[in-house]
Amino acid sequence: MSSSKPVGTMWSQFFQLSGSPNLSLQGQIRQMLVTAILDGQLPLDAPIPSSRELASQIGVARNTVVIAYQQLADEGYLISRERKGHFVNPEMLEGRASTAEAPPVAAPSRAPDWTSRYRFRPSAQRNICKRPDWQRYPYPFLYGQFDSTLFPTADWRECCMKTLGVLEISEWAQDMIVRDDESLVRQIRTRVLPRRGVWASDDEIVITVGAQQALYLLADLLVSNATTVGIENPGYPDARNIFSSRGAHMVYLPVDEQGLQIGPDLTGCDYVYVTPSHQCPTTVTMPIERREALLRQAEDEDFVIIEDDYESENRFEGEPVPTLKSLDRNDRVIYVGSLSKSIAPGIRLGYVVGPVELIRELRRVRRLNLRHPSTYMQRAFALFLSLGHHDSLLRRLSSAHLERARILCAALDRHAPELRYIPVTGGSSCWIEGPAWLDAGQLAEEAERQGILIETGSVFFVADTPPRNHFRLGFSSIATERIEPGIKCLAEVLAGLRNSDLS
Repeated sequence: MSSSKPVGTMWSQFFQLSGSPNLSLQGQIRQMLVTAILDGQLPLDAPIPSSRELASQIGVARNTVVIAYQQLADEGYLISRERKGHFVNPEMLEGRASTAEAPPVAAPSRAPDWTSRYRFRPSAQRNICKRPDWQRYPYPFLYGQFDSTLFPTADWRECCMKTLGVLEISEWAQDMIVRDDESLVRQIRTRVLPRRGVWASDDEIVITVGAQQALYLLADLLVSNATTVGIENPGYPDARNIFSSRGAHMVYLPVDEQGLQIGPDLTGCDYVYVTPSHQCPTTVTMPIERREALLRQAEDEDFVIIEDDYESENRFEGEPVPTLKSLDRNDRVIYVGSLSKSIAPGIRLGYVVGPVELIRELRRVRRLNLRHPSTYMQRAFALFLSLGHHDSLLRRLSSAHLERARILCAALDRHAPELRYIPVTGGSSCWIEGPAWLDAGQLAEEAERQGILIETGSVFFVADTPPRNHFRLGFSSIATERIEPGIKCLAEVLAGLRNSDLS
């Protein structure tokens, strides 16, 4: 190997560039050395610095380096030679080609025509888009993101650490194939579902990687070119894209101040996808009378309802309206829920409740797709539920979101009275209709320059020319004290657009 031994400040630079600040000093040293070894930056014929020497060069205690060296030797990255020091183990580099020696790749002369091979073009679908760096903006009015100040760090860490116990690992580390973690299924059955009036057996529940995968699995199993799927309009874009990607005949169903409208538009549907608790995106709640009417029509006309009960836990006042699933007596409702939306969307855990025969087949479809969600994450979340942390978190979130909703609505009334909004009774977003002249896309662009992030509403509508004057304000990820200043600034941007439009 032609690499020369790093000396002096080079080790200090390695340490600064390679170490993750989220790791302990010992972990950062290990990460630095593993990176240097696997990237071929260390010679095989010369020892790495002694523990005393490296500690001096990077400014840490010698014992920290000694422990890191010992761990790397135990794992085979380093070899200790008596009186000579630690050397890179050449076996760790076997079969690894040096990036510096990689041969140039010639441009293909007859590359496949990928465009003609796609079954459909996911990149051409209209989707909700969020900036990956949204946390650096002072006023992120985004839906579906989380507030790190409300995240139960200590409680979640406790559950993760307990799940790393020896006995726990022996259970969740195995390949579950089509099974789920029994403790999580039990917690969903006994703690989560009863709050929504839903009663199910273990074999009527399947765990998914979030509610979105639940919809994808249902579409994969149930939807074909001959299937007619009804979906709310405006409605959830990801559900629309998932079902339409299977070639389904889509029927777009109107929504009013009570949610999905019941009537002849549903006739001929095989499945109807609905968000009755907090309609996406308008947030309105379907009253029980309309829910019962929807179930009667499903029975009379032999269609199945897919109930997406997202954000059902977050209702600010009064008793929650019974779910469609809790009112269902004929297995007409497939119930989809999310576990992770309330704690952190990145955890990605959801579930489906349905008849035993349907769940059995969904498990087999899931096996083809990704086998099963992380059983480590399932077990950690089961502990989070069983220890009461989830219930405690929901209470805190409900209180925080209620306060934020009130501040948001008051700020809209005070600073932007020309914007009409649907009263917020739960959830974590507010649906806005602007004046007819407003282009919400232009408003979003101008607002972003002022540090304000909003979500335009046109993506939720199905039309050749969707309405341009709607947008959504989420308040789950913005600090309470920033809401009114953010709305005031947004109102100033709106005023600027209005004046330019009039001129």
